Amino acid sequence: MTAASTAIAAQSALDVLGTRHAYVVFALLLCIGLYMMIANPNLVKKVIGLNLFQTAIFLLFIASAYVDGGAIPIVPSGGGGGPYVSPLPHVLVLTAIVVGVSLTAVALALCIRIYDEYGTLRVDTLRELLREEGSLPAGPGLPGSEPGRDGGDRDD
Repeated sequence: MTAASTAIAAQSALDVLGTRHAYVVFALLLCIGLYMMIANPNLVKKVIGLNLFQTAIFLLFIASAYVDGGAIPIVPSGGGGGPYVSPLPHVLVLTAIVVGVSLTAVALALCIRIYDEYGTLRVDTLRELLREEGSLPAGPGLPGSEPGRDGGDRDD
């Protein structure tokens, strides 16, 4: 590849990113939300990451439904008209927003209940507390785990 063809490819990639900025924002929100759900030990931050992830999906649906020069899907009495925008993605996103708000409310209510019961929202601390109280079985290689139950070597 020559330097000129590399420069042309880079310029065309920048042009695509400049015209399709909603997809770039979608990818950023998706990655940030996924990272927050995986990497943060705090349950409230995991809920915030879930909301960012959901917002990215909403943005993808709306951006993919965009029609350049599209009109509302109401056909005039004389007929005709240009390209129409499908209302289905917008309806799906509105429904998903309602479900997302409900999910967030339930998750935050559970976070409040967990904090009242255990005094923490950190996942690792909660896991230790649940193992100590016996609600969660001990993991492999931890004190109190029975040999042979974790798929390891057995003596029989």
